[in-house]
Amino acid sequence: MASKCVYFFGAGKAEGHGGMKDVLGGKGAGLAEMTNLGVPVPPGFTIATSVCNLFYKNRGKIPPEVKKEIAANLSRLERLAGKKLGDPKNPLLVSVRSGAKFSMPGMMDTILNLGLNDKTVEGLAQRTKNPRFAYDSYRRFLMMFSDVVLGIDKEHFEEIFDQKKRERVVSSDVDLTAEDLVDVCRKFKDLVKGRLRKEFPQDPAVQLELARDAVFRSWNNDRAKYYRKANGIPDDIGTAVNVQAMVFGNMGDDCATGVGFTRNPATGAKEFYGEYLINAQGEDVVAGIRTPHRITDMKKEMPKVFDQLMRITTKLEKHYKDVQDF
Repeated sequence: MASKCVYFFGAGKAEGHGGMKDVLGGKGAGLAEMTNLGVPVPPGFTIATSVCNLFYKNRGKIPPEVKKEIAANLSRLERLAGKKLGDPKNPLLVSVRSGAKFSMPGMMDTILNLGLNDKTVEGLAQRTKNPRFAYDSYRRFLMMFSDVVLGIDKEHFEEIFDQKKRERVVSSDVDLTAEDLVDVCRKFKDLVKGRLRKEFPQDPAVQLELARDAVFRSWNNDRAKYYRKANGIPDDIGTAVNVQAMVFGNMGDDCATGVGFTRNPATGAKEFYGEYLINAQGEDVVAGIRTPHRITDMKKEMPKVFDQLMRITTKLEKHYKDVQDF
């Protein structure tokens, strides 16, 4: 099989570009285009949509030559990041996201912090000197992976987490200590073992394979098939898989996660519009766990970050000649 199946992006250069949505999916094409524009995109690689079709053609298996290409790109990512997947002292953590040519809400949710296990979480805690951050990241990964890949509904994990907050008489997740989160992680793993009669997968290489295959399987879940039929999207275009080095919004009060638009989506007025949460990650900002700040508040709270965000989004709007959401 001679055709290229994995496309790297990082350090200001990408093997793909914005015109390759057929190959890279919408998200992968966007990541490649932004990288080539000089936007500070965390490095990673995109597994092409064609591999999704190979996955189904081979009855849920990835051809060996594609696995080699994925491994080569993972090694390249490790060299660029200066970290290694599964390294107990300096672990590389990645996100795994689906990304078809067309936006498809029915598909797989994002997995963050992949690469954490009982050993790497300790290494992360020691390296960052922030055990609370490390175990907060681990409990998030355990819940996301178990829900999306292992098929255990996240409500069961949320019940455990809420019970811990009640025990500690706190209302916010940020009020839980590192020790509290260590206990939450233990209970999460016990839940997985009780449901599946086996341990949560500790090998990060296995975690990545399982997450990759979960993306491909999500292409043919009932919601995705119904959405494609309703919107006239072909069944055979497949989805890409985006694997990207993690950056963290939950490391402390100088970090954040958010969503926004370069213009007011209701009026079209040229004004920054959106929300963010300090010391949070992923979809916390839209999950209702805490009240988010207006994105314009960032100008006062995080002026350097706000200025950088303004420069980048202005650059993207000029490049794409349209309003941008992020």
